[in-house]
Amino acid sequence: MRPFVAVVDPLSVAPRHLADKGAGRLIKRAVSRQVQGDNPQMPKMPRKLLIVAFHYPPVHGSSGIQRTLKFSTYLRDHGWEPLILTVSPQAYEQVSDDQLGEIPDRMLVERAFGLDTAKHLAIRGRHFRWMAQPDRWISWWPAAVWSGLKLIRQQRPQAILSTFPIATAHLIAMTLQRLTKLPWIADCRDSMTEPGYPVDPLTWRTTRRIEAAMVKRCTKAIFTTSGTHQMYAERYPQVPASRWAVIENGYDEENFRAAESEGTSAPRGSSQQVTLVHSGILYPHERDPRPFFDALSELKASGDIRPETLRVVLRATAWDNVYRPLLDAAGIGDIVHLEPPVSYISALREMLSADALLLFQGSNCNHQIPAKMYEYLRSSRPIFALTDPSGNTAAALQGSGANDIVDIADKRAIADGLRTFLRKLRDGTAKGVSLEVAERNSRRSRTGELARLLDEAVGSR
Repeated sequence: MRPFVAVVDPLSVAPRHLADKGAGRLIKRAVSRQVQGDNPQMPKMPRKLLIVAFHYPPVHGSSGIQRTLKFSTYLRDHGWEPLILTVSPQAYEQVSDDQLGEIPDRMLVERAFGLDTAKHLAIRGRHFRWMAQPDRWISWWPAAVWSGLKLIRQQRPQAILSTFPIATAHLIAMTLQRLTKLPWIADCRDSMTEPGYPVDPLTWRTTRRIEAAMVKRCTKAIFTTSGTHQMYAERYPQVPASRWAVIENGYDEENFRAAESEGTSAPRGSSQQVTLVHSGILYPHERDPRPFFDALSELKASGDIRPETLRVVLRATAWDNVYRPLLDAAGIGDIVHLEPPVSYISALREMLSADALLLFQGSNCNHQIPAKMYEYLRSSRPIFALTDPSGNTAAALQGSGANDIVDIADKRAIADGLRTFLRKLRDGTAKGVSLEVAERNSRRSRTGELARLLDEAVGSR
């Protein structure tokens, strides 16, 4: 019996049962007639966009949810009606209802069946690698294609948009595009492959094949930074420049107003104690905090910091079990506190109440910018950034006027920079970014950029 991954070949992405007996051709023709319309007398329908997204409420723990959720919220202001195709909630590692209420009224959300291979298909905690290619949610693909065809037949969207991570979302959209010939916009919140990433060789090969097919077949490929755009343009020089686009991440003003309305006037620490907050996932390789821990240990040993003068909150790292023994070994468990996840609005409120915010981004992600950075800018709190000074994150911070940046891998630079930064906080000279600068990065503004790109893609067709 052939393994499932052999059926899900990213370069021949029509379901096997549709390919047999010519059924795929019949469905393609039927869908094409539905999409294009046979009656010239029929009035024009509102423009609709099918969005294929793994990260959508009630998923919890990924900043990627904000980009797709806000696109779907504000596209209506630009004459586009989103149709959401996502996965059934049992596939998520964590769920929360705190943002379910932000899904716009009367928005069609189709949740196709899918499982997490590591959670649902493992035996004694282990599973075959081919069952998780290109990712652990490949089981979402068959039902999502079927549901997507049904939505296209019934709702007649003018275009398809899919968002990565995860790769299965692009695979679903690629299948739908091949069957319907609709314009397809591929949104890449992160690069799909890089040298050595994904780490597993089989996953890297599978994902690279999907990536290559994506850039060949999509109408537009969107990236969140100029660095990623440049990397893909160099990797695929045969692809016309008109196919690439950059739409950065951002923040949502409505969410910040909700956080502010609930009150953030509590003191930002005592007159002696300063509170620094990092909010969100802290990846061990891409955002390695170990040099930061070593610097804190050194500052504590020298008497520059004490638990009474400094409190560091690492909120929802997703790697607490890795970091807790490191903190204990460094003797800074009384200064650095690993705190559990909270609702999104509560996380924003914590940012607004902090004395300052910590941002981590490793040199192996120099062409990426953490989505959290844009929320940090809007919070108007001082930012202490640990990143490669030559990367996209440092450039974006400096362009916004946030200049407290140290090399994430240099323990000495971190210790010296943090000592100076804490002194500036105490004497009041550390400042956050002005609202006028932060407003350039609103989600509403980013959605306007997407709407113009969609108009162009559909118009050119």
